[in-house]
Amino acid sequence: MHFEHIKILWLLAVIPLMVIVFILRQRHKKKLLAKFAQNSMLGRLQPDASWRRPIAKLTLLCTGIGLLIVALANPQIGNKIAEGEQRGIDMAVCMDVSNSMLAQDMKPSRMEKSKQTVRNLMSQLGGDRVSLVVFAGRAYIEMPLTNDYGATKMFLDQIGTDLISEQGTAIGDAIEKGMATLGFGESDDDGQPQWEPNKSRAIVILSDGENHEDDAVEAAKEAADQGIMVCTIGIGSTQGGQIPILGRNGKVTDWRRDSEGNVITTHLNEDMLRDIAKAGNGIYVHCANGNAAVEELVKQLSRLDSQKFGAAQFSSFESQYQYPLVAGLLLLILEVFIFERKNPKINFNKIIRRNK
Repeated sequence: MHFEHIKILWLLAVIPLMVIVFILRQRHKKKLLAKFAQNSMLGRLQPDASWRRPIAKLTLLCTGIGLLIVALANPQIGNKIAEGEQRGIDMAVCMDVSNSMLAQDMKPSRMEKSKQTVRNLMSQLGGDRVSLVVFAGRAYIEMPLTNDYGATKMFLDQIGTDLISEQGTAIGDAIEKGMATLGFGESDDDGQPQWEPNKSRAIVILSDGENHEDDAVEAAKEAADQGIMVCTIGIGSTQGGQIPILGRNGKVTDWRRDSEGNVITTHLNEDMLRDIAKAGNGIYVHCANGNAAVEELVKQLSRLDSQKFGAAQFSSFESQYQYPLVAGLLLLILEVFIFERKNPKINFNKIIRRNK
């Protein structure tokens, strides 16, 4: 058995907290009663009091909540392996890691927003292969083409503005490196080019668009001539943001300044990103639109022709969330109908006498 959303199980930590609160509450209640009367008198003053029933209610409540949390995590069973044909597109994701991506005009920062967008994009992929390219003053291949999304997310977590010391925004170089990860320029053992243009490849660029290093529009046009669609995602705001200098604890210690000591403000250059997308036969979206932007991008990518990558093995699992869900709801309903005090005993003799 495994869980589809295993991180949800961290919510189970609320159960021991509930137990601790219950114990503290009972102790406080006991101290208050001790001020009111001696222990020998409490039994007479509270003949219907019960110490078992509150414990029973707490047990039902904790167990019910625990089962509902398990249901949310969606337990699954089965390990059936099925073989099928794997089809999809090849996509190079190029991420801007220049210092301007530290700007916080998008919370928590442009860099973190960029990562969130890539994770959101990957969650909507199915069978496609992905590569990662990072760029600032120049571009580097961070991860080659793969369909292992788990490995992709691990590489994604390690990406930061400290990867490249040479500052700038070389989008053109990033496009060329992205094309390389898709196989452009490769040759076989005899030195013959292996590249065949087709409509199953794409490059997605995440940047604030402040390109100062090369002709990115020309690079996008060259990619489009080779059948590669180039799409861009704008990270940042047109109002701009200041670039923080972070200390070891991650807190802002100062702001980046120009040669005259003025604080630098970096702005999103949407015109540049639109021009790149237009030259690459793709689209431009702004990440501030959240899921809608990613869905629009996925819709655009779906127009590409999928290609066959070969046979693949898939694991088949069945969800079992309904069992802990029903059990948890029943326990919570039962908890409602149990009172903390004893139910009054029914004296049938008195009832018969009254009716006579």
